[in-house]
Amino acid sequence: MLAVFRRFANSWVSKALITLLVISFGFFGLQGYFSGRPNADAVVSAGDRKVTEGDFRQQFDNFKKMAEQQAGQPLTAEVAAQNGLDKRLLEQVATQEGMLAFLHKIGIRPSDQLVAGELKKIEGFFSPVTGKFDKELYAQKLAENGLTPTKFDQLLQGEIAQNHLAAALEGGMQTPRAYGALAAIYAMEGRNVGYFAVPMTSVAAVTPPTDTQLAAFMKENQAVLMQPEFRIITLARFSPAMTAGSVKIDEAELQKRYQFRKDTLSKPETRSLVQIPAKDAAAAAQIIARLGKGDLPEAIAKSLGVDVINYTDKPRSAIPDRGVGEAAFKLAEGQVSAPIKGDLGLAVVRVSKITAGVTPSLEQIRGELEAELRKDAAGEKVYAMTQAYEDAHSGGASLAEAAAKSGAALMTLPPLSKEGATPDRQPMQGLPPRILEIAYGLPAGGESEIEELGNGEYFALRVEKIIPTALPPMEQVKGELTQVWMGRELMKRMHERAAVLSERLRKGETLEAVAGAAGSSVTRIVALDRVNAARNKDLPQELAGKAFAAKPGEVFTADDPHLGVLIGKVESVAIHPGPDLVRLTEAARPQLSQAVLQEISKSAATAARSEMKVKTNYALARSAIGLEPLDEPKKGKKK
Repeated sequence: MLAVFRRFANSWVSKALITLLVISFGFFGLQGYFSGRPNADAVVSAGDRKVTEGDFRQQFDNFKKMAEQQAGQPLTAEVAAQNGLDKRLLEQVATQEGMLAFLHKIGIRPSDQLVAGELKKIEGFFSPVTGKFDKELYAQKLAENGLTPTKFDQLLQGEIAQNHLAAALEGGMQTPRAYGALAAIYAMEGRNVGYFAVPMTSVAAVTPPTDTQLAAFMKENQAVLMQPEFRIITLARFSPAMTAGSVKIDEAELQKRYQFRKDTLSKPETRSLVQIPAKDAAAAAQIIARLGKGDLPEAIAKSLGVDVINYTDKPRSAIPDRGVGEAAFKLAEGQVSAPIKGDLGLAVVRVSKITAGVTPSLEQIRGELEAELRKDAAGEKVYAMTQAYEDAHSGGASLAEAAAKSGAALMTLPPLSKEGATPDRQPMQGLPPRILEIAYGLPAGGESEIEELGNGEYFALRVEKIIPTALPPMEQVKGELTQVWMGRELMKRMHERAAVLSERLRKGETLEAVAGAAGSSVTRIVALDRVNAARNKDLPQELAGKAFAAKPGEVFTADDPHLGVLIGKVESVAIHPGPDLVRLTEAARPQLSQAVLQEISKSAATAARSEMKVKTNYALARSAIGLEPLDEPKKGKKK
């Protein structure tokens, strides 16, 4: 797993996630918060801004969740720290805080009116009933994400300030046309390339290696061949699936369960209706009359200065105004109500659709209820088995003896690595990671307590044997190792042959002459440019890369998994003139402007961090995510 997260930490996805996390204000809270006392208890401090331990922990937790989703498995704080993710996040936050503090210092500060306007554009804070900004919903959403209105306003201020600065820079940034021309020339540069493959028949055949040669090869590649630690585990499992088949259904219990679940399994009557608030009795009478004439509810509401409320296929409990709900559910389909005096005021309702409620019969849901009863009964049996096991085990019985007394399933697993692979590198299918986690926390001969797996399943285990890390036996890998050795030796000889043939080309012989002497034939590619090279699936990729890196007349070699060793030569280089060059020149300028703007933004952020003298406290950052501070290197005594 560590290797997975190390690759993730170095991937562009990780970098994008961290950058997105730092610059977004959303609900993740990655920008620092203003506070009265800077520095002393801050993970990051920049001017009057600081990020506390609680702030950094929230930031780290949100980043960790996204990293886990990307990697597809859990990520602990220890693994994250081992891969340097905590330090990278700390540096990103410090740079961000420095930039925000600098913007505030130079006077780029959004007004309260602007912040309030942006706040009311966030749809998540609008009531689904009234369609208006809801202060209570706003406070509730923020609380769910560990924020207060004050903190969120400050986050929004920072985001607006950064957006305004970015918009100003972007509006005035346009790279010179010469930059676009250089990019277009780079893309349109055409190369005529000739190449041929070095035939395997042109080198001496490779004979199988001796045991001495294989032993040396193993030693040379021991870091790759070294097998991890393996453990042999005896496992006792307590699963509802083991007992569910023997459960008999009691008809009286089934009937009792049906009566208990009938209401929850029933579908209530639903209605589609429109509700128009009325300011007074006269307005209500007008609404009733116009609905009777067929006027649209929206038009009626707009003319009276109110908002229409629509309910589609909703039960009575979904209508907030209890009085309106009771009256509406007494109307016939298509009927317009009299003025209704509800809990929230006067209103008129028209019902457009009625869907009758449904109560299922016992026979209709018999299968579902029987499955529930079997699951409950199986759970009770599993509980009884675990109690019997614990009584026997605590009384001195071994794992195997206690499992036999309780009726648990007992099995001995093959040697497994910490990642769940067998010695032949095949994953053990269907083995929950929790079992290996417990097994690798015990010594040889150690037995665990009963552990929960979820879904009503439990287990206990014994570590029978620990097989330490070691090179595999020669006999086990001899066949595969021999193939790799012979392949490597063949490529070595082909590269030596290619070096001799390449030297002949450099001395002036033609491609055809040298290729013919080697028993090969020349392939030529005319007007190869970077666009058609990317589209050509049959073109050896390493050959294309080296062709664009070579100078006119230069000879080079490239490897290909299908063709072996290739010898190529750039015969000429030309630029394709015409309208495409002009078009690409103009098309490249916006992208170049963005690239230059990003570099300017990075430099500006670095300069702002230096200007604001941003300080970080790595010990507090580690403490915030539940890790111990790293030991400081001991300094020698000065004389």
